[in-house]
Amino acid sequence: MNPILTFIVILIGVYGLATSKNIIKSVFCVTIIEAGIILLFLNLGNLEGGAIPILSDGNADVVDPLPQALMITTIVIGSTITSLALMLCIKIFHHYGSIEWKIVLNKED
Repeated sequence: MNPILTFIVILIGVYGLATSKNIIKSVFCVTIIEAGIILLFLNLGNLEGGAIPILSDGNADVVDPLPQALMITTIVIGSTITSLALMLCIKIFHHYGSIEWKIVLNKED
């Protein structure tokens, strides 16, 4: 995948985060940014024509498995953080009666 496409995915997430008025939409925009960053790291760790490290002989160029392992960990942590953020959205809705940024930030208790 082209690195320019991954930057476009990241910019779409940043634009959505900057323009969203809903807390849940903001959470999903952060998830889109995270997916773009994961794609960028996997793209940077790619080696054209590289072999799998486990199945290669000693002479072939191999793909570095470290970025892939780190991105699997990032996906697991990102899904956990997204689920936690969505649970916080539910708590915010129960407390304020809305999930709009404008109403939540201007409400005085």
